[in-house]
Amino acid sequence: MEITMEMVKKLREETHAGIMDCKKALSQSNGDFAGAAKYLKEVGLAAVEKRADRATEEGRITFAIGDKMAVMANVTCETDFVARNAEFKKLGEEICALGLKNGSREATPEMEELVKGLIATIHENMGIKKYAAIDIPANGYVSGYSHADGNIGVLVSFEASDRKVFDSEAFKTLAFNTAMHVCAADPLYLDAQSVPKAYEEEQLSIFKVQVANMGKPEKVLEGIVRGKLNKHYSEICLMNQVCQVYNDDGLTIAQIIAKFNKDNSSDVKLTGFQRMRAGA
Repeated sequence: MEITMEMVKKLREETHAGIMDCKKALSQSNGDFAGAAKYLKEVGLAAVEKRADRATEEGRITFAIGDKMAVMANVTCETDFVARNAEFKKLGEEICALGLKNGSREATPEMEELVKGLIATIHENMGIKKYAAIDIPANGYVSGYSHADGNIGVLVSFEASDRKVFDSEAFKTLAFNTAMHVCAADPLYLDAQSVPKAYEEEQLSIFKVQVANMGKPEKVLEGIVRGKLNKHYSEICLMNQVCQVYNDDGLTIAQIIAKFNKDNSSDVKLTGFQRMRAGA
């Protein structure tokens, strides 16, 4: 059977495979579209295993925010060229949409099948390196921020006794700027209470060694150690960090939220965040 360019074009539109691959598949199946599509899938999926050990240090962060949940995925690939590909971007969107639809708390086999499908088409190793979900309660709100075309993605969550405050432009600005700050400052923890006890004890032991030879009274040394710990928390804890987005007064995130609440007679609380960097 003669394989025409119209047939090749149609198969390419359906499978997104290369022109030569489509032509070969149609030839192998004697012009049968279903058989050709099956052949392309089999060949592509067989190639997935061969690419499984290739490094995936590029990628894109995608997130989606629904009524009851927000999800974010770090989908990785081998090259920045593919990371900018429209089909790769669509893959991240489909993974997040599937996560919202099914209420997925972690990456699922169905999501992995979507990844395999694109590997079979693009012929480059890919994977879901990280996946995160944030529940949104009835009194909750989640804001998102994407930096440098998906290179960094951030979600920040808030709660308030009266959710009407979330409709105000002032709050939306506060939430968005907080997400931008998380992107820039890369905090490790929400606040001092969120720091694991083992981590705190490790830092205290380091600081005690640093001040051991100062020749000062024990009480003074304890104060210096505590001061070092507080300074460290101001670097790694979101609520303790000085806002890097808009802040002429050197206010911390906690102080900015407190000021917002005072100005708006509200009780907004920052309850959590997620930050992902592509490929990491």
